[in-house]
Amino acid sequence: MAERKKGAQAPDDKDLKFGDELPVLPIRNAVLFPGAVSPFDVGREKSVALVEDLENLSQPVIAIFAQRDPNVDDPAGTDLYPVGAAARVLKSLKHSTGNYSLILQGLTRVRLEEVTQVGPYMKAKIRKIEETPVTDDVEAEALAMSLRDVAKQVIQLMPEMPREAQSLIDSINEPGALADLIAAQLDAPVDEKSQLMATIDVKERIRQVLKLLTRQLEILKMRERINSQIKEEMGKNQREYVLRQQLKAIKEELGEDEGDQGDLDGLEERIAKANLPSEAEQVSRKQLRRLRSMQVASAEYTVVRTYLDWILDLPWHNQTPDMLDIARVRQILDEDHYGLEKVKKRILEYLAVRKLKSDKKGPILCLLGPPGVGKTSLGRSIARAIGRKFVRISLGGVHDEAAIRGHRRTYVGALPGQIIQGMKKSGTTNPVFMLDEIDKIGHDFRGDPSAALLEVLDPEQNNTFSDHYLEIPYDLSHVMFIATANVADPIPAPLRDRMEILEIPGYTRNEKKAIARQHLVPKQLEEHGISGKQLDVTDPAVENLIDHYTREAGVRSLERQVASVIRGVAVKIAEGNEGPYKIDTQDEIHPFLGPQKFTSEVAERTEETGVATGLAWTPVGGEILFIEATKMHGASKLTLTGQLGDVMKESAQAALSYIRAKNKALGLADDFLEKSDIHIHIPAGAMPKDGPSAGVTMFTALVSMLRGIRVRHDVAMTGEITLRGRVLPVGGIKEKVLAAHRAGIKRIILPERNKPDLEEVPNEVRESLEFVFVSKMDDVLGAALEENPIGVTPAAAAIPAN
Repeated sequence: MAERKKGAQAPDDKDLKFGDELPVLPIRNAVLFPGAVSPFDVGREKSVALVEDLENLSQPVIAIFAQRDPNVDDPAGTDLYPVGAAARVLKSLKHSTGNYSLILQGLTRVRLEEVTQVGPYMKAKIRKIEETPVTDDVEAEALAMSLRDVAKQVIQLMPEMPREAQSLIDSINEPGALADLIAAQLDAPVDEKSQLMATIDVKERIRQVLKLLTRQLEILKMRERINSQIKEEMGKNQREYVLRQQLKAIKEELGEDEGDQGDLDGLEERIAKANLPSEAEQVSRKQLRRLRSMQVASAEYTVVRTYLDWILDLPWHNQTPDMLDIARVRQILDEDHYGLEKVKKRILEYLAVRKLKSDKKGPILCLLGPPGVGKTSLGRSIARAIGRKFVRISLGGVHDEAAIRGHRRTYVGALPGQIIQGMKKSGTTNPVFMLDEIDKIGHDFRGDPSAALLEVLDPEQNNTFSDHYLEIPYDLSHVMFIATANVADPIPAPLRDRMEILEIPGYTRNEKKAIARQHLVPKQLEEHGISGKQLDVTDPAVENLIDHYTREAGVRSLERQVASVIRGVAVKIAEGNEGPYKIDTQDEIHPFLGPQKFTSEVAERTEETGVATGLAWTPVGGEILFIEATKMHGASKLTLTGQLGDVMKESAQAALSYIRAKNKALGLADDFLEKSDIHIHIPAGAMPKDGPSAGVTMFTALVSMLRGIRVRHDVAMTGEITLRGRVLPVGGIKEKVLAAHRAGIKRIILPERNKPDLEEVPNEVRESLEFVFVSKMDDVLGAALEENPIGVTPAAAAIPAN
């Protein structure tokens, strides 16, 4: 650190004897101020040459200039700050390495005018900078006084500074010299110090030094406060340790069990290692302090201890890495499930985005479809494919909000809700979390669970999910939620809006066959301990089971029938008849399953006039239904049976009104209804039925009955009707077409405006069916009846929908 000779004033410039050309010594990372004495190490080639030539100089005075860039080894004149100091060499010492140590005393400010020599060392013309003395200047004296005060405060906060420094500051009367002395001691960058060297005006220089010194004072005060806080904290911890040791000794004297104290110490260690979020850690430590002050036998002790265990057992940061190999994920999904392309596509899309953006939030999906299509097993397959843990909770019949959010700890036996319990079970913050049967949630006076799920399934809120038991925000934003439902209508609209609904249709006949061959039969053989060599279930046998022993959208019943056949064979093998066995024909299936349960009755039911085949949508998929119409003697009365809803009854009345209005075109007399009653019945009367889509079927059945023309046995239809003879679009086209395909229908009559809906129907089904698209009721008759009663050719041609 630079020093000034004690009691010395600034050097008298008049006594300096040097010319206008001096040797130049560039220095790095330092600035030499006038009046300061500082040591410097010299090692560069030109600098060493200058020192060795000092003996040849008339007097050892050199010019000292600071370098702009310390990394330049051979600086030119432009690499130096223009204002430096003329310095006297007080002492030089040569080292064994050939380098020198110099002690220099700054004399006066000089300006570098022109470099006159480059080798063997630099020489330059310099100009002495005359400093205007300040005498009897009140402002300068005030500034100097402020500078002294701040400097003394800095010295007090720096224990390494010698106490004599205060006396030295008081001994200097000249303001400019005082500013230079303090500037030399400042911990400031070279460019700021060089700026002080270049400031000739004394008052301005004092202001700049005062500004830098004040900043240094604030830094020192902050350091002092930090050190004080650290000491205080250390003292507090030491005091706490002593008190705990005393408490431990008191408990030993009282004979209290010390095992629990060790257990609490273990809890404290777990909290330290758990890396909890700040709020969770604060709550945990607060509860641990409460626990230490409680008696082990108290009821509250167990409550707090259980609460702490829940906090520490939850995963707060642990995540399983996602498998981002798209091809591998696609392969696993295809191995586990046949078809279901829409769901697989959505999962692959999420992983693709996740690969590009690692902080992507988990999707919230809802798989909507009939029972038995593999919604729940698909969730497990998704978890396996992307390498995540799988958690499933069933929401069917849940009617208490506490099942989702948990109970408050004030209740006896309180626990977190199923969401937090599932997260604890998974052990990670990013599992695949399945909410099964979300459409079957109930609600009563204890709350509405679906309302509690609004926060869980909202990506903007679930990063701070609050469980009543924990009362600490928990982050669910990385979880992939997959809900399942059979019907969307029971799900409240706000909850439905938060989920991306992926509809899973019923399987086609070929899809069921493929699923049975690839999954169901091998699975049941393995579960029954039978090898493929002992039993062969052929494709014709599987087709027989699909057509004549099941009638469903999924494959759950088909799996049961396969299991029944395999169990029957297992009995024979257990009795000693090793086989091998082959199940191929109906004769081989009959001993295990009995007679066929389902046969196509479409042709039989439509042999008579007044019977038409309609298509209906149900929560478990599409169905065909038969609409029967008959006429009897009466007084123009219309009777409707089959447990029909109001909308369906109105459709029948509209169909009859249209027939009465068009009676002549249909070949009916004006009084065809005056002495007759009409009865329309839809079998399966135990099942409620409603909706407008049976309008065209009722119209066709009535015309068939009144004209005595049979409906084609391979035709089914759906569509809403109006009094003006229009056919309006209806919903559930995909499910209805699949149901018609299962029932052996060959031609389907659909509203013209439902044509785009066929894009969702599998290609194999579309290619095996003929579709007739109609916009008017009269067009229906030509496509549905064996003989057109009005000779109308359908406006929309009957074409296969490829």
